[in-house]
Amino acid sequence: MSDLLERVAGAPITWGVDGSPGWGYLMDRDRVLREMVESGLSATELGPDGYLPTDPSELRDYLAQFDLSIVGGFVPALLYRPDQIAAQLEYVTRAARQLASTGSKVLVLGPSSHHPGYDTSVDMNADEWTAFLTNLRRLEGVVNDAGLETALHPHWGMAIETGKHIDRLLESSSVGLCLDTGHVYLAGTDPVDVARAARGRVLHVHLKDVDPAKAAQVRSGEVPFRESVIDGLFVPLGQGGVDIAGVIAALEADGYRGWYVIEQDVSLKGEPPAGEGPKTDAVASVAYLGSLAGAPA
Repeated sequence: MSDLLERVAGAPITWGVDGSPGWGYLMDRDRVLREMVESGLSATELGPDGYLPTDPSELRDYLAQFDLSIVGGFVPALLYRPDQIAAQLEYVTRAARQLASTGSKVLVLGPSSHHPGYDTSVDMNADEWTAFLTNLRRLEGVVNDAGLETALHPHWGMAIETGKHIDRLLESSSVGLCLDTGHVYLAGTDPVDVARAARGRVLHVHLKDVDPAKAAQVRSGEVPFRESVIDGLFVPLGQGGVDIAGVIAALEADGYRGWYVIEQDVSLKGEPPAGEGPKTDAVASVAYLGSLAGAPA
């Protein structure tokens, strides 16, 4: 794993930037990207729709100021409701073309549910699974036409959430995965097991660590997901209950050479003082990964 740090990227959500209504305070994008670079990161995901410039030429010029590249973007799409699929695929087509224009190789698909936010879990019925898989194949065609691969992101409060959902997805489709260590752990599944079960299909990785006690409260329904995020559900890498080292070791042993994106979801109440805030945790996470870089896979 000697080149590990060369494949570590950031994500705007690590700085509290999320497109969900009322998520929290959004830091200025200039400061966010500057702090990514200062944290030792050379690439970023795109962030929510419209946070960074959407015009490809303008986006390239903007990123050049920070010497950053784009390595993917989270694109939510509701696939199990046939009456909405036309609009969903139209959005995915635009997003895929934008990502392709940046040189990105993957589109990170968020398998949306019909519920707002991430506080309500979904368990699709047989008809919904059929529609989901049919429309997933259509979406993959759109993404492939743009020159990208689809990396489906199991996510708390989305249509693919639990280990059972992931198993069925792997058995019923050939789609690639974005393995998010935090969301898989939160849903009660060991992300190391998912890394092994999805050998050859992990195309992108989101690295999150999770406070075990807060995760248990979310799983039990005692505390809603968003409230727990505000309260510090996600922590710097190496400071929670996720076996980050084990996930990386399993992936590297399987030949994974893609990006590891530090994605510590946070919600901010206001502008952090200079030198403080999310950057502090990002620096800690990069340092932790640096400590793993010389470890054998």
